Amino acid sequence: MTPDAPGREHAPDAGTVDDPIRHLADRAAIVDLCVRYARALDSRDWQLLRTCFVPEVEVEYEGMEPIAGYDALEGVCRNVLGPLTASQHLLGNFAVDVDGDHAGCQCYLHAQHVREGVSGGDKYIVAGTYTDRLRRMPDGWRITHRRLDVVWTDGNDAVLGG
Repeated sequence: MTPDAPGREHAPDAGTVDDPIRHLADRAAIVDLCVRYARALDSRDWQLLRTCFVPEVEVEYEGMEPIAGYDALEGVCRNVLGPLTASQHLLGNFAVDVDGDHAGCQCYLHAQHVREGVSGGDKYIVAGTYTDRLRRMPDGWRITHRRLDVVWTDGNDAVLGG
């Protein structure tokens, strides 16, 4: 705390990294955003998914063409996940770096996809790392750029239409 007037002190600017409470709140909000993304995918809640991204988001999923804009991203998610019987996206090992109204986040992904009746097996697992750039918006943090790097897979890629 720095002196403001004799006998009075004020807290550091809430937008600086000197404010550990603000930093922890931002980190928690970004982790919550990533978890919200996984919940939206698994529940096929496209309105919830929309709350995770800026409209002009850029997405790079390894093995796919780059995706420009939220509407295109939602279309890809609907096409890939829609035919599945179930999916479960688990995220962990979050590393978050906040710098004012911008942030970076990296986390591990373990996603199981199930589609009953597919020749060659009903399950396909993808393990990898999401690397995100985020921006603080008036209604909270949003992903501006997301990259998925696949580390390993197991099972039948035909489950995802591969």
